[in-house]
Amino acid sequence: MRRSADELNKMRRAGKVVAEMHEATRAAIRPGVTTKELNAVAAEVLVKRGARSNFLNYHGFPAVICTSPNDMIVHGIPGEYVLREGDIISIDCGAIIEGYHGDAAYTAGVGQISDLARKLLEVTERSMWAGIDQLVIGNRLHEVGRAVQDVAEAAGFSVVREYVGHAIGTAMHESPQVPNYWPGTPGPTLKQGMVFAIEPMVNAGSYNTYVLDDGWSVMTEDGQLSAHFEHTIAVTDDGPEVFTIA
Repeated sequence: MRRSADELNKMRRAGKVVAEMHEATRAAIRPGVTTKELNAVAAEVLVKRGARSNFLNYHGFPAVICTSPNDMIVHGIPGEYVLREGDIISIDCGAIIEGYHGDAAYTAGVGQISDLARKLLEVTERSMWAGIDQLVIGNRLHEVGRAVQDVAEAAGFSVVREYVGHAIGTAMHESPQVPNYWPGTPGPTLKQGMVFAIEPMVNAGSYNTYVLDDGWSVMTEDGQLSAHFEHTIAVTDDGPEVFTIA
């Protein structure tokens, strides 16, 4: 769906709230902090900016952010987990302004992290930007996944298949989906005003996954690390515009 100028402006505002949630949680990440405390930090930003959470109560999800450490890929529920030196943690945030959504994620290290973890974070973020660069008028949507996959696999990592990016607007998850790999078909032609959440999930080992008994937390099957980066981006006449950045 193509969004009007007014709709895009509301999504820009939602994106700025998400960017502020990123800044606030990133500043709070350190050994000894619980994921529940990070959730509270993010919730304060929503209240301060008069925004609603698009995560809280989404299919029953009990928090305003997802917190996914180490071999947890996505959808981790904030709770009593205590961050430790050497952890990595994905923080996924969302916000709604006047009915329009923003959605973005980052993965950060806790204190000093391993060389492997540092490389995984760098490559995953770079793969996201490679995908974002494909969001130009006239291009085909699945070139995003090809670009993500090329960067991740060139570094010796794998791209998660079961969980993908998506269009976004008056709902957090809209069609079409945006695979983070080449699915074999080029996908829709990109037009001005389309908005997508591009979110590669890259594993240090196999791309296979499983879900914990809580019904939410997605894990790497082999117990190796995973990283996750995401932005909300509009296709514009001037190229991709990232809404969820400070």
